Amino acid sequence: LEDHGLPEGWRVAPAFVQAGLDTDWLDQVAAAVSGDLLPAAVGWLGYTVETELLMAEIEDSTARISHLVDAARQYAQLDRAPHRVVDVHELLDSTLVMLSGKIGPGVRVVKEYDRSVPDVPAYPAELNQVWTNLIDNAVSAIAETGGGGTLTVRTAREGDRLLVEFRDTGPGVPAEIRSRIFDPFFTTKPVGEGTGLGLDISWRIVVGKHHGSLQVESVPGDTRFQVLLPLTPPDTPEETA
Repeated sequence: LEDHGLPEGWRVAPAFVQAGLDTDWLDQVAAAVSGDLLPAAVGWLGYTVETELLMAEIEDSTARISHLVDAARQYAQLDRAPHRVVDVHELLDSTLVMLSGKIGPGVRVVKEYDRSVPDVPAYPAELNQVWTNLIDNAVSAIAETGGGGTLTVRTAREGDRLLVEFRDTGPGVPAEIRSRIFDPFFTTKPVGEGTGLGLDISWRIVVGKHHGSLQVESVPGDTRFQVLLPLTPPDTPEETA
């Protein structure tokens, strides 16, 4: 732009770069417009390109907001029956979206979903609470390593039950406390950062309310919290307080 004698070319250059318009394209413009009209033509083109870029950004932002609203509705389950047959992957995805800020860019999320598994009878809002607790713990564990890490969310069928597994690359759960992590008020987090109720509540929801199981396998760099849910409802539904 300076080579063509255009004043303050730095004002429009970023828009052209963002739109992928290079010097060859601008040379074609210069060849098609007389010299005295070139500044006005480039200024008009810069305004047009900026407008198009802004419209594209608005469209993208609107789509992301809509996606977030849908995820929030799915996560809260406010407009759904408290107990119904659900696709667990929809619940997992909505929880991951809601926790994306907590997860942050330093944690790589890998989804290993078996889409062939059937839907399960469940209390979806409460399962979302379980996913929230387990993902939050995994992210906190990864943060303890002082660097990035990977959170893997896996689903699979195991006989007459559905497995949902959360695997993290954190330092692991020491063997001497592994039997206590589901106890109420037990936490390894610093004071003010954990209540010690997340895993206890998760246990009550999975085991007491869904007649499933919640277990942990852990070695340094590979900790797996595994939720197993029955694929068919119990003959006599039972709820916990």
